Amino acid sequence: MYQRILVPVDGSPTSLKGLAEAIRLARLSGGQIRLLYMVDALSAAMAVGAYALSADVIDQLRADGEQILRQARDQAVAEGVAADTVLDEGLNGRLADWVVEQVRTWPADVVVLGTHGRRGVGRLLLGSDAEQVLRASPVPVLLVRGQETE
Repeated sequence: MYQRILVPVDGSPTSLKGLAEAIRLARLSGGQIRLLYMVDALSAAMAVGAYALSADVIDQLRADGEQILRQARDQAVAEGVAADTVLDEGLNGRLADWVVEQVRTWPADVVVLGTHGRRGVGRLLLGSDAEQVLRASPVPVLLVRGQETE
């Protein structure tokens, strides 16, 4: 059974559905959770322009990530599941690569993550972190669908 459950979170409703499923799985198996958060400085830079991305913005992104991890850990612990957290500064590449690295170094038995379930052009243009993790992970990946897409 799955004892070491890796759960990437970003604070979105979709990732929180993944977290809830991971907590249920950990309670059933007596397992533990490791929560992951990657600071998304690249998206912030694209949104405001790289020239406007200051140390204050990076610090705020990091603080937001720490808060998301703290809330997720508190939720797991409140439901009787041991949980720890790892925050990445987002400078080491793609989220999927970092998740797979964490799978190997922790080592995890399963990855649980929420997915938006995009299809068609939306998926083509935006890509899918969940799909990249699914393709590269050496362990099973449980994808939890968020809200239905149009």
